[in-house]
Amino acid sequence: MSAVKKQRILFVGNFLVRHWGNGRTGIDMRLAAGAIRNEWEMLTFSERDVTRFLAPLGFMRNIGAKMMNSRLVKTARNWKPDFIFISHCDYVTNEALAEVRAACPGVRIVHINCDPVETEHCCAQIVRRMESCDAIFVTTAGDKLKEWTTGRNVVGFFPNPSDPSYEVEDNSAKTEFKWDLFFAGRPALADARRELLAKLRRRLDPAVRFGLFGMDEAPLVVGRAYEEAIAASKMGLSINRFEGWKWYASDRVTHLMANGVLTFQYDGNDMQHFFTGKETAYFHTPEELADRIGWFNCHDDERRRVASAGRTAYRRMFDARRVLKYMVETTLGEPHSEPYEWAAEIYR
Repeated sequence: MSAVKKQRILFVGNFLVRHWGNGRTGIDMRLAAGAIRNEWEMLTFSERDVTRFLAPLGFMRNIGAKMMNSRLVKTARNWKPDFIFISHCDYVTNEALAEVRAACPGVRIVHINCDPVETEHCCAQIVRRMESCDAIFVTTAGDKLKEWTTGRNVVGFFPNPSDPSYEVEDNSAKTEFKWDLFFAGRPALADARRELLAKLRRRLDPAVRFGLFGMDEAPLVVGRAYEEAIAASKMGLSINRFEGWKWYASDRVTHLMANGVLTFQYDGNDMQHFFTGKETAYFHTPEELADRIGWFNCHDDERRRVASAGRTAYRRMFDARRVLKYMVETTLGEPHSEPYEWAAEIYR
């Protein structure tokens, strides 16, 4: 990976301190790890945790949020970052970001959003940051991104990043599992996964041991229990609340593919741009999905080959160091130091 100028990056996100080790590490932590592996200086600021800790009696969030914003400005003033990455931070105000700019001349502020852009809340978050941030990166591609350009910012796609500190398994090398098929998720309104799962279960070979967690079917697994369930699974479903959006996938695709779990995903999101059918298993209908699961469950050598190739491809292409370097170069308007497979989805 070619060398670029070292950066000081402040990551403002949800680092799950108050979950006391029972949270699921997400994109924020992986990008922070990528910064360290790039030998860049890195500092984290956990917006929701600081808000909660500063809130009088633990629940007066409006007071806690006001105090959190002042601490964020103080942190930036003291640490003087080159970049500030802000993820899903509803409590951080644009007024606080303006104070940060005044305290840190030349700082670049970037909003990252991994929610499906079909949701009203996701779009509202992005619109809120259009004028206050130098760049916006989302895990969806396509013409929708053009709506958020202002003539002063850059808007682009970024993939769900992977880091070997978090993706520690290689299930493609295993032959003994507790579960043949894994899926975990929280149900939501307008959730297409419910119907898909219902149809899949009616068609699925009864011999397939289906570890289904959440979705009103069974208790949801989180934290270490979630990691252990993935480690014990041969195959997994990367299915989303909304399908059909270019390159969109929730971060469960990272948890599955980068851990060597044979991953099934819908064929209508154009992920073929990144992965072939020799690296992941595509499906179009619930019936086709059930048939493909049954076939791979009986052909373990092929399951291992596809899962291994997918693991290698995902870790190489979507390495957190590489994803972070792309976002820094794009925000600065610098020529890309290497050919990023998704770089065509940048709008100014």
